[in-house]
Amino acid sequence: MKIPLLDLKGQFKTIQDEIEKAVRDVLESGRYILGPNVEALEEEVANYCGASYAIGVASGTDALRLSLLALGIGEGDEVITTPFTFIATVEVITQVGATPVFVDIDEQTFNIDVDKIENAITSRTKAILPVHIFGHPVDMEKLLKIKEKYNILIIEDAAQAFGSECNLSHDKNQPQWKKVGSIGDAGCFSFFPTKNLGGAGDGGMVVTNSKDVAERLRLLRAHGGNSSKYSYNALGYNSRLDELQAAILRVKLKYVDKWINLRRERASLYNELFSDIPLRVPCCESYAKHTFCVYTVKSPLRDKLREYLQTEGIGTKIYYPIPVHLQIAYKNLNYREGGFPAAEKACKQVISLPIYPELEKDKIFYIAEKIKNFFKRESL
Repeated sequence: MKIPLLDLKGQFKTIQDEIEKAVRDVLESGRYILGPNVEALEEEVANYCGASYAIGVASGTDALRLSLLALGIGEGDEVITTPFTFIATVEVITQVGATPVFVDIDEQTFNIDVDKIENAITSRTKAILPVHIFGHPVDMEKLLKIKEKYNILIIEDAAQAFGSECNLSHDKNQPQWKKVGSIGDAGCFSFFPTKNLGGAGDGGMVVTNSKDVAERLRLLRAHGGNSSKYSYNALGYNSRLDELQAAILRVKLKYVDKWINLRRERASLYNELFSDIPLRVPCCESYAKHTFCVYTVKSPLRDKLREYLQTEGIGTKIYYPIPVHLQIAYKNLNYREGGFPAAEKACKQVISLPIYPELEKDKIFYIAEKIKNFFKRESL
């Protein structure tokens, strides 16, 4: 049996007629850049997230970069973030002239360890950039207290967490559930095809409750001004969301909650099937509603397990094999191995398994059977 890590064709087939009509309507309209579909998607995403504004941009990376700029972060500033993330989270900090400051992760959630953040705050700290890794929210209730105490900005990297929620009260009886992205000063989403809400190419969006930030983002994404009048108030970028991508995403947005629930069902089945083997499955803290954009397990035998699964036709991936602080691109920051042990351990032990709404349950049973066989073999 061949089971890919991801099957985008399978999802397309379930909504093919709607997607093809949406694409055809855009092509027939002749409006391809920042047209009515982008405007409608921005409104729909803002409503979905419970935010006041949403601004479509060209990618999740641009969503992060432009958010930093819109919030005035630049030369001389420090931004606290996690070393266990995709490089884009950190490279944008450097690109705007600020300095990334790393804090180690919580071993259970793989998210930045919020309890260690205060020790990293200095007089130069301007913002915290938490990553809701794999779809599990960061503990935003604790983070908001730090924000208030130190008057620090929060830019959420929610690239993998569209639809995830956090209980801001930590009270099960009186919960205050809120979608990630809408909690900080800006929330950044990626519409890369592999995400919970993925397009047919690159795309991104920023949500915010600040009118000033929203207006600044609209300027920055279109060269810093009103392109139709050739009037520019700032130096900006070409980072506009394509009308075709917006039309496709509007179709998919109607199904995203259904797909997220299917991801949760599949993750729950995996967890149940793995309950009797030495494999660390993803946790879901009580304050969080996980969306399982990625299903990541952990084992000291990761490399051998991955090689075995490959021979059995099962697709896997390692998110991430090298922590950002040990990347060659950041050797100038003079971080050394051992500086962030939890993140470094995760990079050596994590492996992500297939999870997507269209993944049949019999394939999950097959994957679990093969993994159980692997651990039986290793225990002999």
